[in-house]
Amino acid sequence: MRNPSTPRGTLTGVPSQISTVDELRAGGTILPILRWGNPVMHRPTHRVTAFDDELLELVRNMFATMYAAEGVGLAAPQVGVDLAVFVYDCPDEDHVRHVGVMCNAEVRLPEGKERKLHAADEGCLSLPGAYIELARPDYAICRGLDQNGERVEVVGTGLLARCLQHETDHLNGIVFGDRLSGRARKKLYALHEDAADLYPDDWPVTPRGDSE
Repeated sequence: MRNPSTPRGTLTGVPSQISTVDELRAGGTILPILRWGNPVMHRPTHRVTAFDDELLELVRNMFATMYAAEGVGLAAPQVGVDLAVFVYDCPDEDHVRHVGVMCNAEVRLPEGKERKLHAADEGCLSLPGAYIELARPDYAICRGLDQNGERVEVVGTGLLARCLQHETDHLNGIVFGDRLSGRARKKLYALHEDAADLYPDDWPVTPRGDSE
């Protein structure tokens, strides 16, 4: 992963006003979430260079979509936008809630003796209804820029560490199925197929169906 290398003063585009995360968590439009297989999901995104009203509108819509889908993180490619930005609302291992926006993210993971893997069920809003165990480092540091172009750093433990890795993977064109063995990936797709009828093509614009 790369460090954000462009200082804010050289970024193009500025919002009409500085926006807080709380402001962006309300008033957005729910968008359809793309499924795995759509080309934008499987290629690296373009870096954010314009921190303007268009970006703020995208972020607001992403929050609305994430909440409608009952997710803890959502990346721009999942709503069809080829841009390196994700939103998250996720607890850490101490049940402390973390909410934010991350642009041009890089994740740093422990190495050597400090690296400890934690296996837990993982799912993706772009493959709804399917979860399978995946081992990831239980600690992650994510650095990037927020919605206003200011540098931010988030230290993740527990589910938050998994979320930061999962969403940064999306920005690099990686879905978590790419990190599974062939056998596990086949099982994951079968679980998704079993639940697919519950999720309309434009979900979560159209809510999830009833399993009964």
